[in-house]
Amino acid sequence: MISAPLDRADLRGRVHKALAAFLAGQAPRLEAVSATLGPVQEALSDFLLTGGKRMRPAFCYWGYRAAGGSDSDEAIAASAALELLQACALIHDDVMDGSDTRRGQPAMHRRFAGLHRSGEWHGDPEAFGLSAAVLLGDLCLIWADELLNTSGMPADALLRTQPVYDEMRVELMAGQYLDLLEQALGGSTVDSALRVARYKSAKYTIEKPLHMGAVLAGGDAELLGSLTAYGLPLGEAFQLRDDVLGVFGDPSETGKPAGDDLREGKRTALVAMALAEASPSQAAVVRQHLGDPHLGAQGVAQLREVIVDTGALRRVEELIDTLLAQSQAGLALADIDSEARQVLESLAVAATSRSI
Repeated sequence: MISAPLDRADLRGRVHKALAAFLAGQAPRLEAVSATLGPVQEALSDFLLTGGKRMRPAFCYWGYRAAGGSDSDEAIAASAALELLQACALIHDDVMDGSDTRRGQPAMHRRFAGLHRSGEWHGDPEAFGLSAAVLLGDLCLIWADELLNTSGMPADALLRTQPVYDEMRVELMAGQYLDLLEQALGGSTVDSALRVARYKSAKYTIEKPLHMGAVLAGGDAELLGSLTAYGLPLGEAFQLRDDVLGVFGDPSETGKPAGDDLREGKRTALVAMALAEASPSQAAVVRQHLGDPHLGAQGVAQLREVIVDTGALRRVEELIDTLLAQSQAGLALADIDSEARQVLESLAVAATSRSI
């Protein structure tokens, strides 16, 4: 029996090891197709093995432990599959948002545009980069399934987990579309912004990984309900914290330029709350600057001022605190062992402070 990894760094290390082993196994398969796929393997290895909080694997693993599952490398590998799903989501998200960076490095489409440009190949480097990123994201989606199904978990456990995994992916893609739609409509309400946050991030980041882990271990409907009471408000608080960081975060911590969500025109709850309380002159500032891809430091500062002065930042921080309290109350009622409870309590605080 392997000792339980109460230390988050230890769990991250084990997930990293599982991902590294899986990626090493993919290299010969790509090489057998063509030696020119070397940059694909290198890019995905860099993306998956450099940075990343490993949140989804952590919640999946501790959902598994909360349902009585014993620690094993197989459970770690199954949980690590969610990191490949996350890679798919991030790579495609950066394409949709036109993001330049991810985790302090060029976004995948920028990386492959640079490869095209440096090789002086034919055609448009930017179009090549976008196409390559779509394909690499798709490859990560395929690999997520493969790692889950080859994790070594019992076949019956994998079979009963499949519906949860399917539902999670459908909700994620639906949430991504709603996010695109809100930006296109340009008139998000607080309720619609929170709906996007719930389906694009909250359920996919915390609730459904917890459910996946619990079902892998044979958890029943009552346990899943308790994990929802803990995980859903926590996931919403996590996304609200991400929204705050997207506007006010330190680039050295977020890995993206300051105010990047503002340049991308993200219709977050933070922005929706600001517009709901904005004066005509403040609303004009938002209309002028939100979604400007060339937004400079002065424009970022003006938008931040509106968000603070309308009370939107304060309201979001209060909502984060309320949701965290709801999550903690849900966990207190869950019938799980003290070890899983201790770690899930710790993860809740870390997820909302983003120290995880």
